[in-house]
Amino acid sequence: MKKYIFILSLFFIVFNVQSQEIKKNKNAKISFKVDGICGMCKKRIETAALKTKGVKFALWSPKTHQLNLIFDEHKTEMSTVQQNILKVGHDVFDVNENKISATDEAYNSVHPCCKYRDEKIVLDHEGELKKVKKN
Repeated sequence: MKKYIFILSLFFIVFNVQSQEIKKNKNAKISFKVDGICGMCKKRIETAALKTKGVKFALWSPKTHQLNLIFDEHKTEMSTVQQNILKVGHDVFDVNENKISATDEAYNSVHPCCKYRDEKIVLDHEGELKKVKKN
């Protein structure tokens, strides 16, 4: 009888621990800000996000600077996506709106018209969305 009670107690403990596990979503939706100014930035940001394993959808708006993502939490995390965007030269903002800057080397690798840290270039882009040339 003691064995039966022990096994039953053990079963309830294991079941209780499993039910407290954090559930990961296959279609997690999240958005955060990414600095950029034009169509070439849009393509670069979205491509960096989509090349991250587990990212299913990425859409960045040059007007609002919001990047909307759908990704599988079993395969990746938001921080991994952000690191990949930083590597291509774009600053990102975390969920608390804290800016995480790309390295100077990565930032300097972007096209001259995409230098979003330069006020003069940002003013040149106001009111227009440059299209990416297809080769």
